[in-house]
Amino acid sequence: MNSYDLHNQTAIITGGAQGIGLAIAARLVASGARVSLWDIDPPALAAATARLGDAASSLVVDIVDGDAVARAAAEVAQSHGGIDILVHSAGIAGKNAPLDEYDPAEWRRVIDIDLNGTFYVNRAVVPFMKAANYGRIVNIASIAGKEGNPNAAAYAAAKGGVIAMTKALGKELAKYDIAVNAITPATAKTRILDELKPEFIDYMLSRIPRGRFLEVEEAASMVAWLVSRENSFTTASVFDLSGGRATY
Repeated sequence: MNSYDLHNQTAIITGGAQGIGLAIAARLVASGARVSLWDIDPPALAAATARLGDAASSLVVDIVDGDAVARAAAEVAQSHGGIDILVHSAGIAGKNAPLDEYDPAEWRRVIDIDLNGTFYVNRAVVPFMKAANYGRIVNIASIAGKEGNPNAAAYAAAKGGVIAMTKALGKELAKYDIAVNAITPATAKTRILDELKPEFIDYMLSRIPRGRFLEVEEAASMVAWLVSRENSFTTASVFDLSGGRATY
């Protein structure tokens, strides 16, 4: 395992109580970072924090509440002396249905959590990074944001928006030492699969040339470099984690 020096750095990991977010948090702690886990599941959050040890703290945060997100960011910055890293992993898959049958309320729920939530979280941490003239942001998008998935238009639209927002923000912050990038994972075996129909899961697996789902530790490996000082030039970019599915 490659090691990156993240000592004396503070990272916020949204969706950090499980899945990809927790795997990334563990990797950053192993590299010397302090992490603040944000999630809406208090029991899972408590278990994750205990697992990571003294380098981890946690906050129950609903990312669709912009005011609550801003307060949480200010609390972390005050208690830790700043915010160096943001990994935004929180999100949902939403229901599966053809677009013309898609429940408008479900559409709004997916967009609110997956896209608007990303906006609120990024917006809250950027002022602290600007003040320090340093920061690393990674937004977890999805291969669906590049290619779309049938019967999951809301999720694809939201993740496509995350990609575009990341590119725009990376350009805005290019004059600072702040890198803003996204990763586009294919499906990983996490609790997000619980929301999906078995036939849809089979479809997604069939689209991956490697013939398997992503391991969460593989996502953590890529993110560890993206949030390190060694990533001193790359920004406003999208990194593929699709097992060969993506063609661009």
